[in-house]
Amino acid sequence: MPAITTNDLKNGITLELDKVLFQVVEFQHVKPGKGGAFVRTKLRNLRNGSVIDRTFNAGIRVEQAVLEKKDMQFLYRDGEDYVFMDMETYDQQSVAPVALGDAADYMVENSVAIIAFHNGEIVTVEIPAAVELTVADTDPGIQGDRVSGARKPATLETGKLLQVPLFINVGDKVKVDTRTGDYITRV
Repeated sequence: MPAITTNDLKNGITLELDKVLFQVVEFQHVKPGKGGAFVRTKLRNLRNGSVIDRTFNAGIRVEQAVLEKKDMQFLYRDGEDYVFMDMETYDQQSVAPVALGDAADYMVENSVAIIAFHNGEIVTVEIPAAVELTVADTDPGIQGDRVSGARKPATLETGKLLQVPLFINVGDKVKVDTRTGDYITRV
């Protein structure tokens, strides 16, 4: 494993600490007026998704995990698991919902995701920042209800529930921000 110093940390870097994979969520270099500099970090455990705070002395060496990333296409759900296909070799692989995290709310058949492997095991699934999904169920907009900025609940084709403007109807395609889960615009 390549070793890097805490001065080289960046958001998104994956570290292996005590045989556990962590991804740097945020970091801050601190140089107090008295004493040595240190790096304050927030790390997300890639196995269970928990976030921890950890402080390192500045300049110490940490192990960077080497991840292999592949573009894979989502094919279908098999019970609880999601089945993806490697777009180069056409091999299929099942992914547990735990590895998908919030990405499961935005996965529709034939969508492409970037799957990260560590020692042959899937650790993360990355999807685009915004996706287009179809509204499967919502209440109809009522004539005369024209309050500016009013919202109503809508269920997307994936089962995700979000708030949309009153003019959105069943069958409309909407663009959704996958980082926040918010409605962006009608397509």
